[in-house]
Amino acid sequence: MTTPPAIDGLQRVLLSERAKLLRFLAVRGAGDDAEDVLQDLWQRIASARHEPISDPLSYLFRAAENVMRDRQRSHVSRERRQRDWHDASTVDYDEQPGERGLIARERLREAEQVLAALGPRVADIFRRYRLDGMGQAAIAREFGLSLSSVEKDLHKAYSALAQLRAKFDAE
Repeated sequence: MTTPPAIDGLQRVLLSERAKLLRFLAVRGAGDDAEDVLQDLWQRIASARHEPISDPLSYLFRAAENVMRDRQRSHVSRERRQRDWHDASTVDYDEQPGERGLIARERLREAEQVLAALGPRVADIFRRYRLDGMGQAAIAREFGLSLSSVEKDLHKAYSALAQLRAKFDAE
């Protein structure tokens, strides 16, 4: 049996000051996503190597705010993508220039097939996260899964779509 990785000092501070960080994020506008922001922050500090930090709590507050800003930027980008997607999907394909419209419909069909081949759960989780903008923790609760399972399903979807994109780029 493998032992879990050791928790470093910064992670310990995050755990001990979790309630303060959640309140801070809620006041800054994270709302229901505060738990997700904290989870993202945990993953960032767990995967990074740190030099000794003189004031770890201040560092965590700054890092939490940066994670929240990154998530907000991502949300704005997602909204823009959805708006563009909606605008593109409301156009009658018969009105698009012939070959370009045909290629776009074919690529969309292939992307839908790739997601469908991964199974309905993976496809649904991908759509809930990328198109609906739902947080991973909320998706895990909705589907009755662990956060790790949601992350793995998203990774499967991203990998499959990246391979499809590489195929499109090669054409």
